[in-house]
Amino acid sequence: MNSRSYFVFTQMELKTFPATVDSLDPLRQYVKDVSQQAGLDKKATYNLILAVDEIATNIILYGYEKAGLEGFIDVLTEVSDNRLKVVFEDDAAPFDPTTRELPDEEDFDLPLEERPIGGLGIYLTINGVSEFSYEYINNRNRNIFEVDIKSP
Repeated sequence: MNSRSYFVFTQMELKTFPATVDSLDPLRQYVKDVSQQAGLDKKATYNLILAVDEIATNIILYGYEKAGLEGFIDVLTEVSDNRLKVVFEDDAAPFDPTTRELPDEEDFDLPLEERPIGGLGIYLTINGVSEFSYEYINNRNRNIFEVDIKSP
């Protein structure tokens, strides 16, 4: 048994990925598979994959690799009440992406070479899902993505 503690909701499925760049493709595929099983449409699935890819990349590159750490990203998924919930948990240093300053209308009106660096991925994350939140519980980062499942 490992020493990691989990803040697990009932009936959530857990899949663990090494916090390495090589895990990004399998992680995206896993979220795509879960999205399709949940009945998300193509646009919602695409937006969710874009959102989780951004956060997973930040966790891997900045939370682990840049800090010289090795670790894992635990991905918990749950479908209930016409909503898909995907939760990333990791043991990297605390980082709340919701505190980042996001680009605004003026930033998007600037030519690409004049736009400030950073923040666009988190903007896409927050705006690509129905709800995005962050928590730091039991010494673990929790990035929570929720997407409404629309009836056909």
